[in-house]
Amino acid sequence: MQNFTFYNPTKILFGQGQIAALSAEVPAGAKVLLTYGGGSIHRNGVYTEVKAALSGHAVVEFGGIEANPQFETLMRAVDLARKEQVDFILAVGGGSVIDGSKFIAAAFYHEGDAWAILAEHAAVQRALPLGTVLTLPATGSEMNAFAVVTRASTREKLPFSSPLIYPRFSVLDPTKTFTLPPRQIANGVVDAFTHTVEQYLTYPVNAPLQDRFAEGILQTLIEEGPKTLREPQDYDARANMMWCATMALNGLIAAGVPQDWATHMIGHEITALHGLDHGQTLAVVLPATLQRQRDAKRDKLIQYGRRVWGLSGDDEHIIDEAIGRTRAFFESLGVKTHLRDYGIGSDAIPALVEQLEKHGMVKLGERGDITPQRSREILELCA
Repeated sequence: MQNFTFYNPTKILFGQGQIAALSAEVPAGAKVLLTYGGGSIHRNGVYTEVKAALSGHAVVEFGGIEANPQFETLMRAVDLARKEQVDFILAVGGGSVIDGSKFIAAAFYHEGDAWAILAEHAAVQRALPLGTVLTLPATGSEMNAFAVVTRASTREKLPFSSPLIYPRFSVLDPTKTFTLPPRQIANGVVDAFTHTVEQYLTYPVNAPLQDRFAEGILQTLIEEGPKTLREPQDYDARANMMWCATMALNGLIAAGVPQDWATHMIGHEITALHGLDHGQTLAVVLPATLQRQRDAKRDKLIQYGRRVWGLSGDDEHIIDEAIGRTRAFFESLGVKTHLRDYGIGSDAIPALVEQLEKHGMVKLGERGDITPQRSREILELCA
């Protein structure tokens, strides 16, 4: 096992009716910036519950944060937060709203062009405190220190991280996912699955506990993911899926093990240039990455096939079948796994590789061996 430091200060309030606890979690006397997305929280009753819980606080609202939150939109929120002199941010929504709110929190005190936080990895020296009410399980942003922001004007999608943007608390009520469209739920399952794989399917470092944590998440997603689509109001299935998504990227299974993230970095460029959902890009790129990196990931792919999918036989068969089962699982959720399924041809590959190079993504993967040429080969397998 590799050396590690594990830190996660986020308090989780899990279960039905937990939104009411906001009144005790938001600091007394705080002026709150309430952030949300396209308005679904008005239709499903979440907005009403949140406002009732915040009745003792001054609240400033900012809606309209997009899927793949846009820098330009978020800077308008920063301007509003500064003008109103807010003290706390409450993000109500899925990963995009939470990611966007993390950026607002970091940009609030930043002097100069806040794009530097993303493009130049400018250190976050101070940030507004924030909490979240999760309505779409997928990204794990409700319990981690990461965020991804898109700049529409330049078609760039970039990540940043800081321990200062951990949410102080997050409310996870599975009933608030009952009315989500199947596409969003399916994307969420793919996202959580891929987060887990990016930390698990690397190379062995004798970390059996982390491996079994990861395998448990993957097996639970395989079992519960389809249930969440077949039976949208199955509380237990939604609860299990929601907790899997949180546990997949809160740092626990990453402790002491190598991590990959090539699939995510390549996927970000597909979203930035072609507008695909994040989960869709992962479903396209992950099977191709596993195929191209099958030799480097050999030992863990065999372990994955045996332990997660229950496969047996010779090693090459297990690897082939494990990759095939992964693709088939995504397809069974209704998430297509080739670029052509989304109307993207091979002629799009050079621009995607160029963007990877532009953003310094030239040594991807757990070994740093995914060069631009290898990314091109992965993308060709995606076609």
